[in-house]
Amino acid sequence: MTCYEELKARGLIAQVTNEEEISKMVNEGKAVFYIGFDPTADSLHVGHFMALCLMKRLQMAGNRPIALIGGGTGMIGDPSGRTDMRSMMTPETIQHNCDCFKKQMERFIEFGEGKAMMINNADWLLKLNYVEVLREVGACFSVNNMLRAECYKQRMEKGLSFLEFNYMIMQSYDFYYLFQHYGCNMQFGGDDQWSNMLGGTELIRRKLGKDAHAMTITLLLNSEGKKMGKTAKGAVWLD
Repeated sequence: MTCYEELKARGLIAQVTNEEEISKMVNEGKAVFYIGFDPTADSLHVGHFMALCLMKRLQMAGNRPIALIGGGTGMIGDPSGRTDMRSMMTPETIQHNCDCFKKQMERFIEFGEGKAMMINNADWLLKLNYVEVLREVGACFSVNNMLRAECYKQRMEKGLSFLEFNYMIMQSYDFYYLFQHYGCNMQFGGDDQWSNMLGGTELIRRKLGKDAHAMTITLLLNSEGKKMGKTAKGAVWLD
């Protein structure tokens, strides 16, 4: 059984952009992939553990993981899977949470030269010039398509802030940046991230004329069928 078949048999894989290409890259150890972790708490939780297990399995198969700490995207807040707006955190809280994440991840993933990389998107997102971003990537996003995205649709009744509306563009820019600077050819994440991940593959295609891939993993749900996350009742923390 190949690595990809093993992941599929375990029920981990939810959606993929190109199964034939992704399975080939994963099985041959040619994937340089990233998973993003926004530091909205001072500990990872059991939902993140599924992503860490995926990273570990793929690393054992010869692929190279990038753990992307969301020091920049954490400033905005991801609206995916939420019915209300996330509370705003101070830069100090975000940095503290990032430090906590790093310590926990190092217990699961092998980091170092030629191994996994740990990168913070604050390194580039916080340096961006707003007008330059609008000129560089703004024309690549259709507002009509963004509003049809599942992550935004469920927020339309209660109201979606312009702050959160920008999240998809920021996450897409991450993939675009990692593709250019680190050779990252694949993004993995929870199934509620699908729209954001497609935004990244489309941005790379439109700006660079190259293919990048995305794969989501099945969400861990509680007995009520709701995502087990940080704000869920009975959240399970890795610390």
